[in-house]
Amino acid sequence: MLKNYFKTAFRNLWKHKAFSFINLTGLAVGMTACFLIYLYVNFELSYDAFHSKASRIYRVVSDIKTPTETINAGGPSWAVPPHAKTDFPEIEAAVRVAGGDNVLIRKGSIKFQEENAMWADPDFFRVFDFKLLKGDPKTALKEPFSVVFSESAAKKYFGKENPIGQTLLLTGDALPAKVTGIMQDMPENSQIKGDVVLSMVTITQKFNAGLDDQWGNYGSSAYFLLAPGTNAKALEKKFPAFLEKRNGTEMKQLQMYPTIFLEPLRDVYLRSTRDGNKSGNIHNVYIFASIAAFILLIACINFINLTTARSTERAKEVGIRKVVGALKNQLAKQFIGESVILCLIAFVLTVGLSALLLPLFNQLSGKTISHGIFEHPQYLVQLFFASIVIGFLAGIYPAIVLSSFKSITVLKGRFATGTKGTILRKGLVIAQFTISIALIIGTIIVYSQMRFMRNQDLGFSKDQLIVIDTFGDSTKKVFRDAIGSIPGVKSTAMSSSVPGGGNPGAYSQIENKKGDLQIANLDLYFVDFDYIDQFKIKILAGRGFSRDFQTDTTQAMILNEAAMKLFGYTSPEQAVGKRFKQWGREGKIIGIMKDFHFRSLQTVIKPLSMRIEPNGCNLVSAKLSPANLPGTISAIENKWKMVLPNRPFSYFFMDEFFDKQYRGEERFGRLFLNFSILAIFISCLGLLGLASYSTMQRTKEIGIRKVMGASVSNIVNLLSRDFLKLVLISFLIAAPISWYFMYKWLQEFAYRTPIGWWVFLMAGIAAAVVALLTVSFQAIKAAITNPVKSLRSE
Repeated sequence: MLKNYFKTAFRNLWKHKAFSFINLTGLAVGMTACFLIYLYVNFELSYDAFHSKASRIYRVVSDIKTPTETINAGGPSWAVPPHAKTDFPEIEAAVRVAGGDNVLIRKGSIKFQEENAMWADPDFFRVFDFKLLKGDPKTALKEPFSVVFSESAAKKYFGKENPIGQTLLLTGDALPAKVTGIMQDMPENSQIKGDVVLSMVTITQKFNAGLDDQWGNYGSSAYFLLAPGTNAKALEKKFPAFLEKRNGTEMKQLQMYPTIFLEPLRDVYLRSTRDGNKSGNIHNVYIFASIAAFILLIACINFINLTTARSTERAKEVGIRKVVGALKNQLAKQFIGESVILCLIAFVLTVGLSALLLPLFNQLSGKTISHGIFEHPQYLVQLFFASIVIGFLAGIYPAIVLSSFKSITVLKGRFATGTKGTILRKGLVIAQFTISIALIIGTIIVYSQMRFMRNQDLGFSKDQLIVIDTFGDSTKKVFRDAIGSIPGVKSTAMSSSVPGGGNPGAYSQIENKKGDLQIANLDLYFVDFDYIDQFKIKILAGRGFSRDFQTDTTQAMILNEAAMKLFGYTSPEQAVGKRFKQWGREGKIIGIMKDFHFRSLQTVIKPLSMRIEPNGCNLVSAKLSPANLPGTISAIENKWKMVLPNRPFSYFFMDEFFDKQYRGEERFGRLFLNFSILAIFISCLGLLGLASYSTMQRTKEIGIRKVMGASVSNIVNLLSRDFLKLVLISFLIAAPISWYFMYKWLQEFAYRTPIGWWVFLMAGIAAAVVALLTVSFQAIKAAITNPVKSLRSE
C-alpha cells in the first residue's frame, strides 16, 4: 500500500512538472526563510542561558529620584553590592563589573589597547559560568593587579607559552600585573563580553580607596546571585530600609533618592530599557518570528490553492479508485501522504539552501548565529518533524476535498468545481497579498526611518573629523599642539566626550527662575576653548568659552536648551548669568547653546552642561582637509609615535562613529527587506500557478473570443482583472493593520519620520504592478496563441 502511495505521488509530481516546481520552490524557499529566522530567534532568546545559575542571577539597577527628574540607571552606587551582601543572607554573592576603559597592556615590545577589558569582583567566576581553562576560579580575581585572559587574548601576548604567573604592565604608568587565569572565549550569546578581566580590588584598594563606601557614585554594573528559594520581589521591598539605614542622611542632603530593582539576568539583553543595554530588542524578535510564520503560511496557502485548483484533473482518478473499492479515508491518506512527501523533498532542498545561505545570513544579522547548520543537529531533527507536520496540515484540506468527490457524478462527466472552492482560493490569495502588502508598507517605513535618522540635522558638524583617544596620557596637550602644525589639519580641539560616545552625569545645582539653587543630574562634557567652534555648535545667547576670560577655566558653564528649560527658563537670555555649583566648582552660566544630538535619535536630547577642564579632556579631535587624507593621517600617526611611543595609534572618523549607533536598526532593516522580498516572491509563485491554471481552464473561451475579434489587450485585461480585484481587497485590509503596527514600532524612537499617505500609495502600486506582471506573463502567452490550436478538439 505504502509503495503504491509513493509511486502515485512521484508519478503525479513528474506529470505536472510546472505545478510541482512552483509548489516545491515555494515550500523550499518558505521553509528556508523560516528555518533561518528560527535560528536567529532561538539565538536571541538564548542569551545568558548557558549560565547554570541564570535563574538565580539578577542585575541590580536603580531609579534615582531628584527634584527635577527620575534617572533610570543601569546599576547601583559602588557601595550597594558589598554592603547588601553583608546585610542580606538572601544574597549569596555580589559582583560588580565595570568597563576597562581601553586598558593598555604591554609585554615587552608587544602592546595592545584592550577595548574589551573589564574589572570584576572576586566572585565573578563563581556567579557566571565563564569556564577557566587554567587557574583557580575562587582566587583568580582575589588579589590586586590580577589578570585573567581569554584564550584568544592570551595568544596575542604569549603565543604557545604558559601565561599563568607571568607579569605584564598595565596602563601608561606601567604597573606590574600577574596573569592568574585563562578562560574560554566568552560565548557570542553573552551580554557580558570581554577578552580581559582584571581584579576589581585593584581599583577599590589601590586606585580609589574608599570606593566601596561611596553611595553617590555610580559607574559599574552589578549582579546578585540569590540563595535558592529567594523571592526577588520580596527582597526588593527590603532595599528602601537598607538604603535609609546606610545612606539616609546623604540622600536627604543631596535630595537624591535611589530605588533599587532586580532584573532577571535572562531579561537584561532583550527586555531591559536601561541606557547602554539596548543591543537586543524583544519586539524585533517578535516581528521576525511573525514574519517567519507569515512566510510559511504563504507557502502553505500556495500548496492548498494549487492542489484544490487542480482538483478537476484528478476527479476521474478519484472516481475510478472509488469504483474499484477505495474508501474515502484511504484516498485522504494517499493525498495527505503526497503532501508530506512533497514537504520532505522541500526539507532536503531547505537543508541545502540553509547551508548555502547561512554565512550570508550571519553577515546580514551582524552575528555568528551558527558556524554551520550541522553544528546543532537537533535543529535539523526539529526541521524534519516540522516538515511532516507542515505536509499534514497543508494537505489535510485538499485531501478532504478530493476524497469527497462522488464517483458516479465524476465518471458521467458532470463534475465541475464548486463556488465554495473558488471562494476559498480567492480568500487565500487575499490572505497572501494582505501579508505581502503589509510587509511592503513595513519595509518602506523602516527604511524611511533609517533615512530620517541619517539625514536629520544633528545640530553639530561631524564631517572630515577624526578623533584620537590619548587615554589621559600626560603628553596629550603636546600631541594636540604637534598635529596642529600639520598642513592637512585645519583645526584641533580636546574634550572628554564626543557625540555618540559616553559621558558622565554630574550632580548639579543651578539657579532657577525663582532664584533658588535647584538640584539636577546633568550630562557633562569637559571641553577646551576650541571645541564648540570645532563642532560648529550654535550659541543662542551669551557667549562661548574664550581665552580672553581667565575665569572661564574655573567659573564658567554653558548649558543646552534642554537644561535651560529644566530650570524654568523660557528664553536663552533669561538663563545667562545665573549661578551654578557642580562637582566642587562654582560660577556663572555664560552661554546657552542650541540643542544637539549627543546621543542616538532613539532618545530625547537631555540636559547637558559644558565646562573647561583640561585634565578631563582625553580626546583630541582634528578637522582634516579632504585633499590627501591618507597622507595627513600618516603624518598624525608619525607625531603620535614621537610623543606617545608606548601606546598603539588608533583613531575613528566622527561620522562613522556616530552612525555606528544605528547599526542594529540598519541590520533589522536589511533583514526585514530581504524576508519581505521572499514573502512577495512566494506569493507571486502562487499567483503564477493560479494564473496558469485559470488560463488553461479558459483556453477554449480565449480561442473563441480571439475568433470573434478580441485583441491581445482585451484578453490580458480579461484574465488580469479578477486577480487585481483581489490585490485591491488585500490592500484595503493591509493598510490599516500595517499602519497600526508600524506606528507602534516608531514609538521606540524619540525622533521619528511621519507615516505619510505616499507610503501606502507606493505599496499599493508596487503590489499591483508585481501582481500584474505575474499574471500578464501567462495572460499574454495565452492571448498570442493561435486560436485554431485551442479549438481544434471541438
